[in-house]
Amino acid sequence: MDNTTTITDMERPGPRHACDCPVEDWLAFLGHRWCALILWHLKEGPRRFGELEDQLVGVRPKVLSERLDDLTGRGLIERIEEAGFPRTVRYVLTERGRKVVVILDQFELLCRS
Repeated sequence: MDNTTTITDMERPGPRHACDCPVEDWLAFLGHRWCALILWHLKEGPRRFGELEDQLVGVRPKVLSERLDDLTGRGLIERIEEAGFPRTVRYVLTERGRKVVVILDQFELLCRS
């Protein structure tokens, strides 16, 4: 095989633990309760914490805060502080987050068929 057709070890099927698979990692992350729904709500535009809390019936503030931190850490959303009084914070999808939402929308279509 030449260099243009080389398959990396991660692309080659074989025995490995799920924690070694980046796809499994992302599916597990998105499978956390609320992560996908937060992204789904943010596709409509920036939201404040309280707006997300109102839209996610049953989410506890601590859990919502943790999920927002996790999504920010993965580069899927951005936390934007707005000047003014009182100071407000909005969350918005990043380009990477918009790409993930496209994939989630495809999953939704599969669920409907």
